[in-house]
Amino acid sequence: MQSPSTLKRHAALVDDMASLQGLDLEEQMLRGTLSFSALEDAVLRCTGCTAPDRCAQWQAAHQGTRAAPPDYCRNAPLFASLQADKP
Repeated sequence: MQSPSTLKRHAALVDDMASLQGLDLEEQMLRGTLSFSALEDAVLRCTGCTAPDRCAQWQAAHQGTRAAPPDYCRNAPLFASLQADKP
């Protein structure tokens, strides 16, 4: 089981990565295009990443831009799916 601090860190990484793509995960949940379970799964996938520091640096370098996630992002398919469903 992951520690609360690890889960918080990765939840923030997931949310920030989504934001960099113009996705609001809370809005996606309210619309029904993202379930709570799917968001939990995304955070857990992120905790399995071997490059969270690299990810945080990548996100910092891309602030204020709309950028596709890096190749190593374990949630890239989820974000692409949400983009496709975006009105």
